[in-house]
Amino acid sequence: MGTKPLTTRRLAALIAVSAGVMLAAGALAPLVGAAGVDYRRALAGLSPDHEILFFARLPRVLLALLAGGGLAVAGVLFQALLRDALATPYTLGISTGASLGAVVAICLGWGGWGPLPGTWLSAFAGAGVVLIAVLAVATEGRRMSSFTLLLAGVTINSICMAGIMFLQYLSTFGQSFAIVRWLMGGIEAVDYSVLAWLAAVVAAVVGLLFWKSRDWNLLAVGEDWAAARGVSTARVMLTGYLAGSFLTGSITSLTGPIGFVGLIVPHALRLRLGADHRVLIPCSFFWGAAFLAVCDTLSRTVLSPIEIPVGVTTAILGGPFFIYLLKSRSRAH
Repeated sequence: MGTKPLTTRRLAALIAVSAGVMLAAGALAPLVGAAGVDYRRALAGLSPDHEILFFARLPRVLLALLAGGGLAVAGVLFQALLRDALATPYTLGISTGASLGAVVAICLGWGGWGPLPGTWLSAFAGAGVVLIAVLAVATEGRRMSSFTLLLAGVTINSICMAGIMFLQYLSTFGQSFAIVRWLMGGIEAVDYSVLAWLAAVVAAVVGLLFWKSRDWNLLAVGEDWAAARGVSTARVMLTGYLAGSFLTGSITSLTGPIGFVGLIVPHALRLRLGADHRVLIPCSFFWGAAFLAVCDTLSRTVLSPIEIPVGVTTAILGGPFFIYLLKSRSRAH
């Protein structure tokens, strides 16, 4: 599918429209729910609007925005690194490592301390262990290729999945229920201090990836192509893998694995906007944030007072949409 040349004015316009979509989703989502909320009463500190908005809905919406945007950008990155349009933030095993860490915490009954519960800390540690393991397997001297990175990630991903199934087999009924619930993915209201450190992580990583947009453009074509144009492919791949894994691990430790956001949003935007990462990275962040915020709003309202895990909602909405995109692409070709 052809796309218009990406001038500076067009780049700014696309990013501005995408940012507007995210801001609209973020402003409207806290108003939707079983109980109505009046912004004026909430800002005036009047109950129950103040408590519902600032302690129940707003933290949850902000977490959905950060998680959705971060996962979409991680999807863009891993699709460029692996040169595979079907790559996701979870392809290289980081999410499964985080899930294994969370399952260990659930089985051991670890509580929380400080602002972060033990399950979150254990999930983050699991993601870090997998990151190191994949690097150890995929790196030969100072060289790293997308092929060996993919094989290492898929292999360790399978090992972690086996560990999860084994622990779930040994767990009690209550632990097994908690494990299944974690693996479905979910957005919950968290402390603003947690949102602050997650926002710092997401902003730093997304900013770094946008700054390196030219390198991702070249690397997406091929390692030899990028190297012939002065890009240190080993350094860029290592930086990209570390940045994307840190971003994915940080988000997954708080939300559990949430599928399709990092696959559908980048893929849809690439079909519409082209493969230039100068526009693909920021637009993926904004649209991914809006997509997950909308999905979470649907999850907590469609069957209220019952909540659907947001990972289920993203799969229900994302799966058919992805099939539609593939069919549209086939017809266009």
